[in-house]
Amino acid sequence: MNYNIKIMFWIPLRPWAGLVCLTGALTLGWSAETAVDRGRYLTEEVAKCQECHTPRLETGELDRERWMKGAVLNFQPIQPIPGWHKTAPDLTSSSRLFQKWGEANMVKYLVTGLTPAGKPAGPPMPAYRMKEEDARAVVEYLKTIK
Repeated sequence: MNYNIKIMFWIPLRPWAGLVCLTGALTLGWSAETAVDRGRYLTEEVAKCQECHTPRLETGELDRERWMKGAVLNFQPIQPIPGWHKTAPDLTSSSRLFQKWGEANMVKYLVTGLTPAGKPAGPPMPAYRMKEEDARAVVEYLKTIK
């Protein structure tokens, strides 16, 4: 590996990194003033939930009209994985899942990684271990999506 190329690549980023350190953090248009804002940030920018839970248009773009309404997954494992789900469920507040589980179980799921039945989510869904405050913020955001 040519380490000189790697080092040269990072040199232009050093002033930017210094600016970030001096200013604390960049918001990049996101504000965490409310639980809903924090939940939106965690859902869309950190966990990227919409990538699986939002249907896509024929162009491959996310369908904003059906945001988080559940979708058929457009990827599969190379080798069979037991319990693999081919769809991602609807996470909107009007969904059957949200109504069946309720807010408390949604929060518990994000904190423990376990469904109300005590089972882990099937792949490809990762088992999140969020802080309760963050999990509550995510659920507050999901409640705003109809």
